[in-house]
Amino acid sequence: MLQVREDDATAFEELMIRYQGRVFSILRHITGNHDLAEDLTQDVFLRVFRARKNYTPGAKFSTWLFTITNNVAINALRSKRRKPEHQFIFSGESTDSMATIDNSVPEKSALMPTRQLDSQEIQETVRMAITTLNDNQRMAVLLNKFEGMNYADIAQVMKLTPQAVKSLLCRARTNLRTVLEPYVEKGKKIES
Repeated sequence: MLQVREDDATAFEELMIRYQGRVFSILRHITGNHDLAEDLTQDVFLRVFRARKNYTPGAKFSTWLFTITNNVAINALRSKRRKPEHQFIFSGESTDSMATIDNSVPEKSALMPTRQLDSQEIQETVRMAITTLNDNQRMAVLLNKFEGMNYADIAQVMKLTPQAVKSLLCRARTNLRTVLEPYVEKGKKIES
C-alpha cells in the first residue's frame, strides 16, 4: 500500500489481485447478491485508490481495507432498505429458478463421491444460516472465521470494543446453532 500511495499502478493491481476475492466474498455474504457484491467490490477498491494519499501504516493493511469494506456494506444495506427491490414474474416464465441437485450434476459424474455432494450441501446450509444473522453479527462472523481476524482487529473495523465483538460473536454462534441444529439432528438420524 505504501507503493500505491506513491502512485505505483502495478502495486495497486497487485493489491487488487491479492484482496479482491476476499472483499467480494464478504460483500456477497453480507448482501446476498452476487452482482451487487461485484459492484461494491469495485467501489471498495475505488475508495482505496482515492484514499491512497491519506494512508498511514498504523494498523495492518487488511484491517484498514476491511474497515472500508464494512463501511461500503453498511451504506449499501441502508440504501437497499430505503429502496426495496421488487421482483416481477411475467406469465409464461418459469417460477422455479432453483435447479435440483439431480439436474445440476453432469451425467458422467456417477463416479463423483457422495461426500463431495454432502460437502456442497453443508456449505449451502451454512451460507443460508449466515444470512439469518443481523448485519453486525454476519460481518463479525465473516471477519473472524473467513478472514481469521481477532477480536481487537474486528473491533477496529466495526468501530466497537473488543468486548462488544466477543458478545456479538457469542450471540451469532448461538443464533447459528439454533438455525443449524435441525440440520445436524437430521444428519445424525440418516447416519443411524
